[in-house]
Amino acid sequence: MAIKYIPYFKEPIQGQAILDNFTRTKRVLKYAENDKVLNRIERGMPLYEVDTEEIVGNKETENMVIRGECVSACAYLKENNIKVDLVYIDPPFASGADYAKTIYVRRNPKLAEAIEKAEEKLEDEGLRTFEEKMYGDVWNKEAYLNWMYENLMAIKSVMSEKGSIYVHLDWHIGHYVKILMDEIFGEENFIDEIIWHYEKWTAGSNMLQKNHDVIYWYSKSNEFVFNEQRKLTENLKKKYENGYLIGGGYGSNGLVVYDKNNPKAKKLIDSGKYKVVYANTEGKPLSDVWDIPFINPMANERSDYTNQKPEKLLERIIKISSNENMVVADFFGGSGVTAKVANDLNRKFIHCDVGINSIETTRDRLIEAGASFKVMDIKDGVNLYRNPVQTMEKIKSLIPGLKEEESISEFWSGVINDSKVGTIPVYIPNLMDSGTKILDIVLVNKIINGEIPELGDGVRKVIIYYIDIIDKKEVKKFIKENLRRDIEIELKDLKEILDETVVTDVVEYHIEKKEIVIDKFISDRLIGKIDEYNEKMKAQKVATGKKEKRIDISNEGLELIEMISLDCTSKKGTWNSDEEIKIDKKGYVTKNGKKTKEFWDGKIAFKKKPLRIKIRNIAGDESVINV
Repeated sequence: MAIKYIPYFKEPIQGQAILDNFTRTKRVLKYAENDKVLNRIERGMPLYEVDTEEIVGNKETENMVIRGECVSACAYLKENNIKVDLVYIDPPFASGADYAKTIYVRRNPKLAEAIEKAEEKLEDEGLRTFEEKMYGDVWNKEAYLNWMYENLMAIKSVMSEKGSIYVHLDWHIGHYVKILMDEIFGEENFIDEIIWHYEKWTAGSNMLQKNHDVIYWYSKSNEFVFNEQRKLTENLKKKYENGYLIGGGYGSNGLVVYDKNNPKAKKLIDSGKYKVVYANTEGKPLSDVWDIPFINPMANERSDYTNQKPEKLLERIIKISSNENMVVADFFGGSGVTAKVANDLNRKFIHCDVGINSIETTRDRLIEAGASFKVMDIKDGVNLYRNPVQTMEKIKSLIPGLKEEESISEFWSGVINDSKVGTIPVYIPNLMDSGTKILDIVLVNKIINGEIPELGDGVRKVIIYYIDIIDKKEVKKFIKENLRRDIEIELKDLKEILDETVVTDVVEYHIEKKEIVIDKFISDRLIGKIDEYNEKMKAQKVATGKKEKRIDISNEGLELIEMISLDCTSKKGTWNSDEEIKIDKKGYVTKNGKKTKEFWDGKIAFKKKPLRIKIRNIAGDESVINV
């Protein structure tokens, strides 16, 4: 339950989105239930408890990697008077697509000793993979706009007066969000519509190829930061190409830098051996059409994270709209590109996302980049489930007797047939929709006056599950005063069921001198996913006659491990990763943030006696064992 509610702004919000007054010839395009959104905004942003799970590097760091929802994160920032100078967000595009993570099964380290020239063998082997659905970008237009309105209001409340916001979208919903931003930030604070152009080829020859996204750039006020960037023209390139390195970086004959304060450039310039061309002082001013290619599949920055954006795109945005030591935030942080680039450019960063895979991918990326940061967990209900799509599927199987029923509306998740009471409709909040997370008077009113009357007189009881509740006494009082028929409404805390959806992996190990040796790793959830995959492959073989592509796991199961961390400092509380290894998809090891060409041998070395072991499996589930 929220500790309290933090006002978005000092003055109460007046009116509602301009979409409500956006009149077409035949209809009015407006929010569905926008009164519900305004009710939540007037109440304020819910402030929850926040735990610091881990500190990496400098313990005084102001950089944050936060697991939680955008609105919850903004409440925490506002309560602690933390201002953000630049925001980049790449939210779902309301595209109707499902997004999945490719999960790579590592090689069995027990076979390493039997393989001569292991590196050559591994490069030739095909990678064994299966997919796990991460989230569904499936929204109706009104629900999406309600959700975006609430998030944008929260973000604006924590922006500094010099702040800018870049919202990255595409053709599906961008034009509608542009209208929202005009209202929230003011038409006078609209700076530019940036076109990110890239080359790709998609299926369908009866249409033009969709080769661009749009990025809307707004400011908080007229004090926003703008650092002009310039692009070397073809004439300038010809002028310098024989004596200078064109495109950034440094070489034997010369240097091109985009920032005079670039630390690498300073060292080379100070040596007196290099000539310099400043790309942001010579050439043509940068336009609002940016030709930046997609990430090369073989590039080092690629993390196999859905919809990852190129570092060059974020580098350009951060350089244009912030200066060193300013705070850069991404509230739909994904793979952590924004945080990583901000750190590279000597900015502070805040990364926020609801997905545990996002937090883990970002954490690992930042460790490799040498960044200092805190990993924080907002207790807003998000931390209770690892993957909302799969958890929703699991929840229904954990409620005894729950089954689907076509005769009732989609509002109800199913019914339970009770021999004494009869049919009991059950409501479960949608974990993908933050608007249903809190059971408040608005939602209860909808149930009492909208949904229950449609059930018919034969229903004597309904069960309402909730993740969070505004005030249980207040809700029960409202039900008692407004329920106009003889029916029982039972309120149940969904967290009690969510706790059961998390299955801890089993680890067997022993200590040998200064090493922990992993003998066996059992992940029932992963084995179940792999069994599902193998059944599909078997069915495909029957249907097509093609060779069956199975994934077989060894008795030891060590190929299901992605990361091992040792805390040699404390037995509980904030995690200290004193020793850490991460195994990449080809089986090579990154030790304490440094990549190697060593193949994992099933062990992790330590200098100081470990007190706790944390093991992450290839799907992102983590288990902690006290030594």
